[in-house]
Amino acid sequence: MPSGFGELPEVVAFFQLAGEKVDAPFTLTKLHASIWVRASCLGFIILLLGVAITLQSADAEKLQFDRDIRPILSDKCYACHGPDPAVRQANLRFDIKEGAFSAPSGYPIIVPGEPENSELVLRITHKNIDERMPPQISNRQPTQEQIDTLIQWIAEGAEWEEHWVYNLPKQVEPPTVTDTAWIRNPIDALILGKLEAEGLAPSAEADKQTLIRRLNFDLTGLLPTPAEVEQFLRDESPDAYESLVNRLLSKPQYGEQLGMYWLDLVRYADTSGYHADENVSVWPYRDYVIKAFNDNMPFDRFTVENLAGDLLPNATPAQKVASGYNRLNQTTSEGGAQAKEYLAIYAADRVRTTASVWLGATLGCAQCHDHKFDPFTAKDFYSFAAFFADVKGPGVYGGGSKWEPVVMLPTPAQESGLREIDDELAKLEQIFKASSPGLEAEQTEWEHEIRALLESTDPADFAWVDDAQANGGRTEGTWTFVGKNEAPVFSKLLSRRQTAAAEKTVQHAFRGANRKFTLAEGDQLFAYVWIDPENSPKTVMLQWNDGNWDHRAFWGEDKIESGGIGNDTPAHKPMGPLPAAGEWVRLEVDPADVGLKPGSVLNGMAFAQSGGTAYWDVAGIATTRGSAVKHTHTPQVIAAIQVDAFVRTTSQREQIAAEYRRITPALDGLRNQMAELRKQKTEIEKQIPYSLTTESTLPRTTRVLPRGNWLDDSGEIVEPMIPTFLGDLGIKNRRPTRLELARWVVSKENPLTARAFVNRLWALYFGTGLSRVLDDLGAQGEPPVHPELLDWLAVEFMESGWNVKHIVKFIVTSNTYRQSSKATEVLREKDAYNRLVARQSSWRLNAETVRDNALLLSGLLVPKIGGPSVRPYQPKGYYSNLNFPKRTYMHDKGESQYRRGLYTHWQRTFLHPSMMAFDAPSRQECTAERTTSNTPMQALTLLNDPTYVEAARVFATRIIREGGESIPERINWAYQWALSRMPQPKELEIMTNLYEKHQAEYTANLDAVGALVAAGEAPAIEGNPTMVPELATDAIKEKRLLDEADQTVEQLKEDILTELGGEPLSSDEPFLDGFTLGQYLELSEAERAKLWDEWNEVALEDIEEVEVRPNALPA
Repeated sequence: MPSGFGELPEVVAFFQLAGEKVDAPFTLTKLHASIWVRASCLGFIILLLGVAITLQSADAEKLQFDRDIRPILSDKCYACHGPDPAVRQANLRFDIKEGAFSAPSGYPIIVPGEPENSELVLRITHKNIDERMPPQISNRQPTQEQIDTLIQWIAEGAEWEEHWVYNLPKQVEPPTVTDTAWIRNPIDALILGKLEAEGLAPSAEADKQTLIRRLNFDLTGLLPTPAEVEQFLRDESPDAYESLVNRLLSKPQYGEQLGMYWLDLVRYADTSGYHADENVSVWPYRDYVIKAFNDNMPFDRFTVENLAGDLLPNATPAQKVASGYNRLNQTTSEGGAQAKEYLAIYAADRVRTTASVWLGATLGCAQCHDHKFDPFTAKDFYSFAAFFADVKGPGVYGGGSKWEPVVMLPTPAQESGLREIDDELAKLEQIFKASSPGLEAEQTEWEHEIRALLESTDPADFAWVDDAQANGGRTEGTWTFVGKNEAPVFSKLLSRRQTAAAEKTVQHAFRGANRKFTLAEGDQLFAYVWIDPENSPKTVMLQWNDGNWDHRAFWGEDKIESGGIGNDTPAHKPMGPLPAAGEWVRLEVDPADVGLKPGSVLNGMAFAQSGGTAYWDVAGIATTRGSAVKHTHTPQVIAAIQVDAFVRTTSQREQIAAEYRRITPALDGLRNQMAELRKQKTEIEKQIPYSLTTESTLPRTTRVLPRGNWLDDSGEIVEPMIPTFLGDLGIKNRRPTRLELARWVVSKENPLTARAFVNRLWALYFGTGLSRVLDDLGAQGEPPVHPELLDWLAVEFMESGWNVKHIVKFIVTSNTYRQSSKATEVLREKDAYNRLVARQSSWRLNAETVRDNALLLSGLLVPKIGGPSVRPYQPKGYYSNLNFPKRTYMHDKGESQYRRGLYTHWQRTFLHPSMMAFDAPSRQECTAERTTSNTPMQALTLLNDPTYVEAARVFATRIIREGGESIPERINWAYQWALSRMPQPKELEIMTNLYEKHQAEYTANLDAVGALVAAGEAPAIEGNPTMVPELATDAIKEKRLLDEADQTVEQLKEDILTELGGEPLSSDEPFLDGFTLGQYLELSEAERAKLWDEWNEVALEDIEEVEVRPNALPA
């Protein structure tokens, strides 16, 4: 016992209970005031702790730092005493051992075995609220239970452990267990060891009907057929279950199911996300993912191809598609966006996503400052971003572009067609370039003519646009050129049709032209237009670009907003009435009227109109013949022609010859042949699928951005590097690449990747990860409940060659996976969230799976694997707020309407409403775990979405045709398909009553049934008209059955209130578990929920358990 304490009974008792030896008698010699204050603050709580420790059983489990202590310190202390030096207080750290066991103010923070001498205990229990830690203003005060835990840990010796996830995983020998017969593989041994330590036993194995449904949903996302269920039930062989697993793992739907989860992680979508949220073509990446999982591509190779497929030697098209992962982030094409800002946004996105997907780390939290809870620094963040600094791409993309770079993916037929065209073009090019005396003589004469015309001041038109936009640069809008057999044409062979909807503005433009025009004194701007008399625009407008578009002239009503309606300025210049309709009119504009001066260099021109149809033809500049000649040919050609023929260089001679061949009538035939071949080639290329890919370019400079500010260039320039506390790549004297990063990510020296991946696989097959937070294995995550099992699986994954199917099979063939999901009273009491895994879990189906199985039951589901995204039914006007450009959603017809949900067009800002109702993510960010909700919107979706109405109608058609003659036979047949079992007697009664009720309604009102039986694109039933009400009735019944296959108790209970027995209950009739309906309605919401839980688990126990994954209600 410390000296200086007097003979006070409470002090003696205090130290005796704290484990101190007390010499008796002893006397108080000297008591320092501050020590007495500390003792009095600690006395009572340690007294209680002493009692608790005394009463503990001898074999009570000792506290573990990683599991019990670090989460408290992380949540309550790290914000002020953690890794981030910018906010660290008192130069004290609790995230490292040296800090936690230091004594910065002369008082040791933690004294192992001596909580009474530990400053930490004093400060978290201080009687003075102003002295107590954490400060009240932080809102991080620990609970009494957490305080007790900290004190107990110190009393036990304060053993420190480094964070579990930053140590390399190791396989431990599975524990010795009593029930050895239950062990099928090491998973079972590790789970059972924990259960037996907790005094628990595993649940019984689920019945075979449940197991086949569970496996089908988990591995393929689709229901088993009744024939498959029957075959499995009849198969009594010892390897029947394993054979089923092998068969499901070999199905192509396995890759679709696992791929769906991966697409959430990498935030795959079909649109750009920001601003206009335009379509981008990246669906081949989705196909790559599905194929990779089906082919069981090793995960280390899969990782390398995703992060750096483009850097592999002789990269294949598939590897280039895989590298499109780096391009899946949101991007913008907004005109006013700052490229530098968005490059910083893209870089940060790639760091966040890559760290989350592969490392299970929140490295993104270090973007503005050092991480407050984990050892990641801001320098680590930007060093990681530097790996992606070579990814080619602008900060702001061109609207309507391909979002280059892309990889073209022609089919064999397309490749063959292109090869034939290229061969023919090569032959014609050879002939085209061949020299002849006659052609050379004509060229010499042409050169003399050009030299003479250069000084001519005669008026002439320079045609900037005629039968094509051939000036290069960026073309905006869809330019539709039409011939004389389709439309009026003024010049040469073609004009251009431009149409806008009423009150809408359409604009076609080009800018950044290679062939620019420098205005001279006296030049005029012109364009020819033909107004459609049957559909005249309200306004037509011309615009010119000399670096900006503020040069506009319009004719007709003031309907186009560019430059400001109502203004009379060079940016919005009214020129008079709309040109006469039904004839060609030359529009002329003085450059000065629109703010252009001699010397202005034009690089673009735009044609806009409000509503109607107009045909545009030759447009350009009315100038002198000399000026027209200069602008018709390149400056290099004009300069070469003016050089004496005897002293021209070889390059000049070749430039002149090529230019003459481009325009001479003598070669019109050859040029036309080549133009036709190039047109054919262009048409084939338009049809070739392509996908975003990664191309490596000269890396951009990466620097630490103070506070994440993209405008602040004062930060340190960094090179690519992994987080320093995780080691280094061992690369000296050169810049590390993405390829080295990818190889480190899947190296055995990285403790994170294997753990993160197998933890997510566990969550897919048990509902919750061994560590619950799937995208954060760090200090703010959760220590795994079964750490030895997580490490065992991680090591097994790596040593198996990163074999995904091996780990999946290892999990689903374990007895742990095969347990029943029924929770006993003991399990509800001791392990309400099933973290010990003494049973299986139940959870909700994903949005895609709900829809897929409705289509499957109806027979409409198209099993095709891969291909472009599809557009199922969607409410009219849902895209009305999508702009730049406006879009009208057109749902697909034919087989594309009935594809699996993962192929649905993923519009980030306007996610398909049915998907959104069932919690599908927008994929604007990485999603490691979808939210789970239970809302009326989901029931309304099932009742009203045309997909589900149509599926119920077509399923009803199947029931009528295949289910037998009587109503009970048909209900039995439908139950077998939807729920893989026969209905219970009460269920059969309810469904029969429901059928008879709707049969009577529809028979009496044939007109009302029309809309229901005609829903969707699938053909309606043909034959006897008397079957129509029957079909409608079956459709309602089967919608109920489809709903039941996806409902939880909360969704069902309101239906049961009104449909039990086919009629509503009165308030005094028995309703549930001894309660009348009136008594039930008087209960609080919590009491009702408890009652339903008990009914769910107890009142239905006589019903054989058949999981309707993920139904909370035994089916």
